[in-house]
Amino acid sequence: MGCPRLAANRQPHAVLLGLLLPLALLLAWWAAGRFNLVPAYLLPTPAQVVRSALGYIFGTPGTGPYSGRFLGDLIASLTRVLSGFSLAVLLAVPLGICSGRLCLVNSLLDGLVNGLRAVPGICWLPLAMIWFGIGLKATVFLVALAAFFPIYQNALIGARLVAPIYLQAGAMLGFSRLRSVFAILLPMAMPTLLAGLRLGLGISWAYLVLGELTGVPDGLGAMIMDARMLGQTDFILAGIFLIALIGRLCDFLLVLVMRLFFKSARRL
Repeated sequence: MGCPRLAANRQPHAVLLGLLLPLALLLAWWAAGRFNLVPAYLLPTPAQVVRSALGYIFGTPGTGPYSGRFLGDLIASLTRVLSGFSLAVLLAVPLGICSGRLCLVNSLLDGLVNGLRAVPGICWLPLAMIWFGIGLKATVFLVALAAFFPIYQNALIGARLVAPIYLQAGAMLGFSRLRSVFAILLPMAMPTLLAGLRLGLGISWAYLVLGELTGVPDGLGAMIMDARMLGQTDFILAGIFLIALIGRLCDFLLVLVMRLFFKSARRL
């Protein structure tokens, strides 16, 4: 028998339990470096990764590899991720809801969307470079394409699960179709819709690195790829951890914004 997530989050032991696995992995990582179980060039010690991350974030430009580049890379990556994610939301949410409620729209979109969803993201990379060149547009295209499918699918499922009787009741109360969408359909589909938005945002960060493979000069993914070319595993790991932290913060802010603007999201 599972416990509700919100109730669990209020208990201190739940927070400690969430830290247990990361701490165990950190301890194993430290032991691997301390007892030379893994060569340092393959897996630098936690202390080395922390030093590299601090230099990347707070260092003076020119004093070391990637020193002081973090803020510029962060702004570039955030711009690409948020632009692509926003574009995906603007397209996927209305199309998903319409597809979930209207058979005609579903018949038009179902085959195309499910076919394109099966295409690996790496296949779109050369086409994006031909269409948009190297830079912001290609990365935004890849991020938007990746985020579109989970948002669309969850919006479709959420809209389909709303029983028609609720919309009929709204019509009897004098609700217009547009008002029924915002007053009935969206609130009842919110759990599934929010899950799709969170999944889409996470995938956006994953595809950011793919987009920054195109040779852009800045960005967190670009730094990781540069470090790979130079064999600097400590900066690769530092970049991975920074993306994980920033992605988690973006997820938290997304939920916060949804709860701020939608009463139905506050109950989740």
